[in-house]
Amino acid sequence: GKSVDLGGRRIIKKKKKEDKEERQGREEKESQEKCKGKNVRFIPTASLPEKIKFYVGSAKKAFEKLGMIVDELELTKLTNAEVAEKLRKNNYIYVSGGNTFFLLQELRKKGADKIIKEQIESGKIYIGESAGTMIVSPNIEYAKGLDDCKVATELDAFSSLNIIDFYPLPHFGNFPFKKAVEKTISKYESELSLYPISNSQAILIDGTEVNMVTK
Repeated sequence: GKSVDLGGRRIIKKKKKEDKEERQGREEKESQEKCKGKNVRFIPTASLPEKIKFYVGSAKKAFEKLGMIVDELELTKLTNAEVAEKLRKNNYIYVSGGNTFFLLQELRKKGADKIIKEQIESGKIYIGESAGTMIVSPNIEYAKGLDDCKVATELDAFSSLNIIDFYPLPHFGNFPFKKAVEKTISKYESELSLYPISNSQAILIDGTEVNMVTK
């Protein structure tokens, strides 16, 4: 603490403890400084079969608010060579929410699944939302309760990127997936290492360290 002498009376001023809001504000400011001017390769492909896709625009705005440069990479519009080049030229890779099975199908068709894995293993930061989170698990069959696998007509197996050894389960407790997530937990909790998170939570992975953060 800081010692202040006031006419013979010594008062010890203790440093004010940082409250939750102050800490969040400081952390947000630090994040903005770290991200400003950085390039994020933005993959919205999972949203293509979906009727509701407002979350794509919301994610773009969130990155732009951080001062980041958003470069969209819609997998179905490019050749394998173009996808490979774009995935290697960026600071971050972001994969949006949508249909997990359609996403896996398109990642495989373009060879993007292997390149994303290669980029993560070389130290690049990967950011996934919903389908983009589940896709890094060993296998996405558990997503059947949340997504229609029939839209991925060319997908013949559910083995996915296998970057992590557990199974993230987004939208825990959130409308309109609340019941679907609960059913998925009941069905798979005895055989899979599920990791349920709500829409205001994220899983942070740094090497072997796994932490959950809540907004």
